[in-house]
Amino acid sequence: MPLPAPATLALALLMALINPHLAEASQPQPVVPAYQIAALEDWLDLNSPWPRKQARPQIRLVSQDQANALTGRAGRFGVTPRAFYDPAKSVIALISPFDPHDPYDLSVVLHELVHHRQHGAAHWYCAGAQEKSAYELQSQWLAERGLPDRINWMAVILEAGCTPRDIHPD
Repeated sequence: MPLPAPATLALALLMALINPHLAEASQPQPVVPAYQIAALEDWLDLNSPWPRKQARPQIRLVSQDQANALTGRAGRFGVTPRAFYDPAKSVIALISPFDPHDPYDLSVVLHELVHHRQHGAAHWYCAGAQEKSAYELQSQWLAERGLPDRINWMAVILEAGCTPRDIHPD
C-alpha cells in the first residue's frame, strides 16, 4: 500500500538529508558540462572572427539513425558525421557515442559551436561553405593540444566548394 502524501514527502526529505547527492543524481546531467562549453567559447572568443552569441545552443545526444532521419542524409564523401548543428532550432546534435573527456569529441563540439556563431553572421553561398573555417578552427584547437586533426581535408574542400553534386559529362 502506498504511503500517504505527507509521509512520502517526509521520507523524501529524510533521504535528502541523509544523502544530499540523491537529489542531484535524479537530475539529468548535461551531455557536455557547462565548464567545458565555457572553455570552448572562451577559446573561440580569442581565435574566431565570429562573436559569441548571448544564447547558448541546446546540446543533445542522438543515435546515428536519429541523425540520418533529422538531416535527411547519411555522411557524404565516405565520411560519417559526428555531429550537426540545426540553426533553426539552435541545437547541436552530437552523435553517440560521445565522451566529454575525449579531446577529439570535444573538438567536434567546438566545430559545432563555430557553426552556431556563423549562423546569421555572414552570407554563405551554401551550408557547406561554412565547413572549411570550422574545420580550420577545430584543427588549430587540436594542434594546440598536441593532437593530429584526423580531418579529411579533401572532403572538406569538396563540401565547401558549393559545387553541384553528381556532375557527369555528356
